[in-house]
Amino acid sequence: MDIDQIKTFLAVAAHGRFLQAAERLHVTQSTVSARIGNLERVLGARLFVRNRQGATLTPAGQRFVRHAKTLMLTFEQARHEVGLPSRFRASLTVGARIALWDDWLPRWARRLGEMAPDVSLNTEIGFEDELMRRVVAGTLDLALMYGPRQGAGLRVEPLFDEQLILVGREPVTAALDDDYIYVDWGPTFYAQHRRAYPEMERPARTANIGWLALQLILSSGGSCFVPDRVAMPYLRTGRLRQIPGSPQLRLPAYVVYADDSASAERDLALALLREMTDTASGFVD
Repeated sequence: MDIDQIKTFLAVAAHGRFLQAAERLHVTQSTVSARIGNLERVLGARLFVRNRQGATLTPAGQRFVRHAKTLMLTFEQARHEVGLPSRFRASLTVGARIALWDDWLPRWARRLGEMAPDVSLNTEIGFEDELMRRVVAGTLDLALMYGPRQGAGLRVEPLFDEQLILVGREPVTAALDDDYIYVDWGPTFYAQHRRAYPEMERPARTANIGWLALQLILSSGGSCFVPDRVAMPYLRTGRLRQIPGSPQLRLPAYVVYADDSASAERDLALALLREMTDTASGFVD
């Protein structure tokens, strides 16, 4: 098994045809077929079913997709670290939910850069399931999220509690109507939301991240729950308003890391995160 075989497998899986994968990779179709054949022999399983409609993943191929993506990530991370300029002594890879990258983590990254200018920082956005897999696979040093799972060899450390407030573009009541956008903040938020609005039907509008819900509200009205620190710039300028009489919901934020991946760089990164959460508002500029 080599990295070209992994790249080719993922290209065929994405495009559904050997010819399109060949065009994407700038190789011949026979090269694609040979790479997939060699990979199937190494794994001892058939990965694709080929017919007139194209190439369809077999059950074994579907199971291999996640491993193939992890192998590619590991390879890219290794290539990045090996190829670092001599002025850098190490690198850190950090992934987090997008809301945590809204002002809060960039200030942490700035402080880390000031204290360790010789550490290269790789930053990513992701959701809980993928972030957890990446920590387990060793391709993320730190993952920050709202709904982590416990796992062998993992540390799950509470950081701070987000305060979620209901905001809207126009003055509206605290009662949720069809213009309300339910943001999937995870199971903790879902449970609190059900307690606060036990009679509510399934929301007519949903979003998987708060940023998206805010853009929809700014464009066409409505309301949604977002962290107060994320909403603050919109509230200050009057583009959004906090809905009077609405509940405030709590959303704990965590950092997850592997027990066996300790390093001086990671310890510094964690120390700075803890320092920020002493006040929950972060470093003072």
